[in-house]
Amino acid sequence: MVREGAARADITAEFSVGAAAAAWLLDNAYAIEDGGALLRRVIDNAGRSKAYINGIAATAGQLRELGDMLVDIHGQHAHQSLLKGEAQRALLDNQAGFKDAGAAALAQLVAASHQQWRALVRQREGFEKDANNVLIERERLEWQVGELAKLAVKPGEWADISNEHSRLSHAASLLEGAQEALAALSESEQPMLSQLSSLNAKLGKLVDVDAGLQGVLDCMEPARIQLQEAVYALNDYLDRVELDPERLRQVDARLEAIHSTARKFRVSPDDLPAEHASLAARLLALADASDLDGLRRQEALVLARYMEAAAQLSTVRAAAAQQLGSEVTAAMQELNMTGGSFAVALHPGEPGASGLEQVEFLVAGHAGVAPRPLAKVASGGELARIALAISVITSNATTTPTLIFDEVDSGIGGAVAEVVGRLLKRLGQQRQVLCVTHLPQVASQANQHFQVAKGTTEAGKTVSHIDVLDNKARVEEVARMLGGLEITATTRKHARELLAGV
Repeated sequence: MVREGAARADITAEFSVGAAAAAWLLDNAYAIEDGGALLRRVIDNAGRSKAYINGIAATAGQLRELGDMLVDIHGQHAHQSLLKGEAQRALLDNQAGFKDAGAAALAQLVAASHQQWRALVRQREGFEKDANNVLIERERLEWQVGELAKLAVKPGEWADISNEHSRLSHAASLLEGAQEALAALSESEQPMLSQLSSLNAKLGKLVDVDAGLQGVLDCMEPARIQLQEAVYALNDYLDRVELDPERLRQVDARLEAIHSTARKFRVSPDDLPAEHASLAARLLALADASDLDGLRRQEALVLARYMEAAAQLSTVRAAAAQQLGSEVTAAMQELNMTGGSFAVALHPGEPGASGLEQVEFLVAGHAGVAPRPLAKVASGGELARIALAISVITSNATTTPTLIFDEVDSGIGGAVAEVVGRLLKRLGQQRQVLCVTHLPQVASQANQHFQVAKGTTEAGKTVSHIDVLDNKARVEEVARMLGGLEITATTRKHARELLAGV
């Protein structure tokens, strides 16, 4: 993606945005500038990539998500995917969603219900297969939950009771230390508080003689106040702290019980409440799972919900299949497959995440032939034409404003190529259509032409050029596509006729 010898590739494109893209930009906090979106991607030669939307950094996923709303690319080998059943189902569902706004929601409900139903089936089958082990596990969990419930450790209790134990076990030392401090501050023969108060009183008198001592007094008075507050706090503390051997024994026993249980369950004491909740939840889930009759009832309920949604989806698909078959059959007549027909078959199948049927595209190349699977009867050219017809028809099912067709006309020529060009031109009345083609019949239908030329050498490097063609250059290029290297007056005349027919 980065030219050899270059440091990086820098790609920028500006788009007009529709309602869906505008809503996405607003939801993702990207301001809309001048009613559009400016997308940029920078790739360096080491493979690193940066993306920007309206000048603001974006992830590659965001760039891709927004890009899907702005551009739809139909590649030259896209028709090969039509041979796969999954691609056929996805295409039909996309068309169904265009015809019926509820189709997408139905498809999501079917997938979710199927996933839930299959999970219940696996759960029931697992229980039926291993009921004895489930019973043993349930008994073990019941014992463990009972043990933890009996102990009933509350969140934060371990820290609280550890603090209480430390306080009770050191009560004598705490009392002695607090009393000693209180005596030194206020109850000894020469308590600090009294000495400091006396000093402050003396200094207060001296300040009247010499104001220079006022600063010293201002420092000592807060100290006296703080000492007084300490005396109040110590008295309050001594009123609350007492020796309680009985409570200490109770706290000792509680600590030992919690510590022993935590060791038994191999968790920290602080984690015992969470362990209790986890084991209780597992026991509840196991009790629900071991209720075989209840499990079967739940399974049947979810299956009924799935079947109802799947049946509704089948109805929507049937209508979309008939419509798509009619439209592609009509397009085939224009593409030189006169008498041919296209149909979408819905074969009953096992209940699956995508519904109750398998989708299969059937085609008859001409009149009088029963439609058969597309993969078995269509030649390369027929497949390309059918794929193109489907691309044009299903493009109406999307709000994407820009469609790119990259050599989708490969394998097509002659009068059919002219019809293909008309189909693309018709589509271009509703969307911006860019088409890469080597067929003059297709190219002549376009409103504007760009010539992509590769092979010139500049400074030892091969480069490509894209040139906008004026009317004269359009005639020359279409003539070259018609006649090869040597352009004659006849080929120029034919080219002018093709362009004039537009």
